[in-house]
Amino acid sequence: MVLSELYWDHHIPLPKLGPLQSRLVTAFVALVCFINSYDGDFVFDDSEAIINNKVAGIVGRADLLCALFFQLSFLVYCKAFQGGDKKFSVLWIFGSILLCAVAMLCKEQGITVLGVNAAYDILMVCNLNIYELAHQLSGLLMRLALLFLGGSFLLYARWRIMGTGPPSFTEVDNPASFAENVILRIVNYNYYYSLNAWLLLCPWWLCFDWSMGCVPLIKSATDWRIFWPLLLWCCLMGLVYQALCSQDSNKRRTLTFGLVLLVIPFLPASNLFFRVGFVIAERVLYLSSAGYCLILAYAVGFCSCHWKKHKVSATLTLLCVNVARSAQRSQQWRSEQSLFASALSVCPLNAKVHYNVGKNLADRGNQSAAVKYYREAVRLHPKYVHAMNNLGNILKERNELKEAEVLLSAAVNIQPDFAAAWMNLGIVQNSLKKFDKAEQSYWNAIRFRKKYPDCYYNLGRLYADLNRSIDALNAWRNATMLKPDHSLAWNNMVILLDNTGNLAQAELIGKEALKILPKDHTIMFSLANVLGKQEKYKESEGFFLNALKINPNVASCHGNLAVLYHRWGKLDLAKRHYELSLRLDPSAPGTKENYNMLKRKLELRQRTVG
Repeated sequence: MVLSELYWDHHIPLPKLGPLQSRLVTAFVALVCFINSYDGDFVFDDSEAIINNKVAGIVGRADLLCALFFQLSFLVYCKAFQGGDKKFSVLWIFGSILLCAVAMLCKEQGITVLGVNAAYDILMVCNLNIYELAHQLSGLLMRLALLFLGGSFLLYARWRIMGTGPPSFTEVDNPASFAENVILRIVNYNYYYSLNAWLLLCPWWLCFDWSMGCVPLIKSATDWRIFWPLLLWCCLMGLVYQALCSQDSNKRRTLTFGLVLLVIPFLPASNLFFRVGFVIAERVLYLSSAGYCLILAYAVGFCSCHWKKHKVSATLTLLCVNVARSAQRSQQWRSEQSLFASALSVCPLNAKVHYNVGKNLADRGNQSAAVKYYREAVRLHPKYVHAMNNLGNILKERNELKEAEVLLSAAVNIQPDFAAAWMNLGIVQNSLKKFDKAEQSYWNAIRFRKKYPDCYYNLGRLYADLNRSIDALNAWRNATMLKPDHSLAWNNMVILLDNTGNLAQAELIGKEALKILPKDHTIMFSLANVLGKQEKYKESEGFFLNALKINPNVASCHGNLAVLYHRWGKLDLAKRHYELSLRLDPSAPGTKENYNMLKRKLELRQRTVG
């Protein structure tokens, strides 16, 4: 209700309504604000990203905070004039600039509140009356100078924070900005504006991402979509005419200020001053929706004065429609699956939508369906390296290694610094016995991502397969230095040292690992085996039992503990754990042979005793 209260509390004259109608209009305005600020960009390009299921509460948080501090800055600026039009508080103005800085740090759009404050000052405080303006000119110039200096300082600070340069974007992020023909670029920009206007007016097409072909470019004058920018500018010109030429001064000020609130916050996203990294982003309409709601509230109030018979039913109808749409969209945000599925109907040409649907299916174990969506993502955007990487991984797991190699090779050719694709290509090449190529792929991955423990781990596995034990140990040691809790690297070091007969060193590595990972049952198991081979039976037994406490259903752990008891001479305990092991895994051949040996030994002992 913040926006609606702002409109009623600051004496912006609206047509007089009855109490019921006023409440309905206020509620309607609040609902429109809510609906238009309930969506945001939701982009998952990194195949290693972890996605929160409760996305509705976290997506667009920066934009919402920016909108909050934007409004607070405006309200504080209004507070500066409570002593009367001719008096103002410099302290409150500085407070407004400070809140503007906070809004800008949340999102670049926040700085546009200074323009809104200036417009409010001219339109509402000075009333644009030339005679009164002359008397107030000195105060107005001082306030505008403060806003200008504050804005200049904030822009410089933001420029320094961004590294003295704007971020770089690719053609898939904003294809219109890469069009060589300036006229086509302008036409497409205006088409984007018309789509944003439609989303404000009728928020039916909502999508978490509008890039990658979601909105095809207008490339010729025969494209019927040119009609929409023309319609948009006709409507805007009509509003501007009413705002400037109306005989009603209250109407002029209300519509002018509504247009200011509508247009100024949208300017940073308009591509007029710099290239932005999106085609449409519903989050950039959070602030502009304030101006839209002000104009809409005025229009509803104006119409209700002329259509008294239908004003309640019309308002209630609009209210119910927007409530229903809000509830529907809330349901779509309840899970990744429903959110991504909703985007398919809005943007079927968007490769990123298909990618995210495929990733969600793969995360839920439905790899066959995921392959279909990944293939469609690659078809729609043949240079979509993340889709190629994820598709290659699934094909690798399905043992379709040749196609996986082709896809991953294409991905690294398109994006040579894609470290994850290089590593996955190395894994596939290793499986195809192309060891030299696999080693080179791993080193390429490490070259582009210096701190890459998983790649060092896989490189170690390659060296172990080639019997290059020293190189394998060094690679795994690098993995544990970069990621001290890398359980697989620690465990493989212990196993390799065990297999090569370096039992003392294996014991040291195992105990070092357990200091970092005290509850890792796999390392306990490997260390227990090493201690058992050194005939440190009591210590080995302790690690076996601790491992079984953490995970009691590991057949190999019961089997090896049985071997320990067998060697130790505790035959009854050995018999018990052999049986537990065979119950968990009846097909274990080594355990069966050891158990049969134990039974013969027990039978022999029984005969001897008898």
